[in-house]
Amino acid sequence: MVTLAVLFDRLGPYHRARLRAAGKRMNVTAVELAGESAAYNWDPVQDAANVERVTLFEQADTTEISTTILDTALTKALAEHRPNTVAIPGWSSAGALSALRWCTTTSTPAVLMSATTAHDFTRHWWREWPKKRLVSLFDAALVGGMPHRDYLAQLGLSPRRVALGYDAVDNAHFRKGADLAREQAGRLREEYDLPERYVLASARFVPKKNLPRLIRAFARYRRAAPATAWDLVLLGDGAERPAVEAAIQEEGVAGSVHLPGFKQYDDLPVYYGLAEAFVHASTTEQWGLVVNEAMAAGLPVLVSDRCGCAPDLVTEGENGFTFDPYDADALAALLETVAHGAADRRAMGRESRKQIAQWGPERFARGLEEAVESAHSQPPTSASFLDDLLMKALAHR
Repeated sequence: MVTLAVLFDRLGPYHRARLRAAGKRMNVTAVELAGESAAYNWDPVQDAANVERVTLFEQADTTEISTTILDTALTKALAEHRPNTVAIPGWSSAGALSALRWCTTTSTPAVLMSATTAHDFTRHWWREWPKKRLVSLFDAALVGGMPHRDYLAQLGLSPRRVALGYDAVDNAHFRKGADLAREQAGRLREEYDLPERYVLASARFVPKKNLPRLIRAFARYRRAAPATAWDLVLLGDGAERPAVEAAIQEEGVAGSVHLPGFKQYDDLPVYYGLAEAFVHASTTEQWGLVVNEAMAAGLPVLVSDRCGCAPDLVTEGENGFTFDPYDADALAALLETVAHGAADRRAMGRESRKQIAQWGPERFARGLEEAVESAHSQPPTSASFLDDLLMKALAHR
């Protein structure tokens, strides 16, 4: 019988939906390293009914915990629960490296969970070599989609040992919530202070989200558009907010760009449900779960071609369009096409829902089960003395 420990830094709504689906197929323990996160300020999530949950540090962020203390607590937790498989998010964090060392030391199969692609950053051989060593210590993997599987193949992991479906959200939450919002559109538009027609974006306000350029593209669309031009609603917050506000003022679109701030999970379907379309303009993005959310809500999506989800989720002209995130004119033209051109937004929204239905929590659970079975189909990987030193050194860097 499979007894699986699944690690995450901090459990959020997406993790709960995935774990709930996985718990229907396997005996799952969720190991949450910390109960707080400065990067993702979600409200605490309830436990999944069919999954045991262990939180190592309830009142801390992983960035505040020393590597030694984290390693001691995680090693103890794994030893106490003694899973026969461990699913580990990535290969670079102290928690991931600690779990991988425990697996190689105890001959426990390790499943890598990854949303990294070859195009996330400029790759250099002196950084890729240690990654290849680390990836070779995993017995199987669960990744987001095709670009992520291809990157692991470049790092030496056979595609036959890599399952797809890691990056999933609770589709039903966004589908049902968006439909309910549309039924109460008049009341909710007033309650949430939303414009009559708008394109939605949702992102942390950090440089890679490319928000000032998105605003410039939106401003160009507004200048060329008819009187019925849409507004832009931009959810989120972060260190780049002053740059975002400056771009709004410079482009003269203060009256048509709305910044409601960071919104919790239960509020999100309203913003999706009352929107006309969704745009995500990141210059680099491992996946882009907000695209999943928008598609589940039934929206056409405009997605940067640097987003890891684009090859798997966006079918050009059917449920949306991709674009070069550095080309503001191209994005402005796409906004014009979707808002006022020949695009059939309702048909595109239906296609979004049809496509994302194949990438929900059940896909995550099936993929994770497939990866676990693959990991158990061969002898567990062991680490050499050099590999062990590498893991220790990287954990303390």
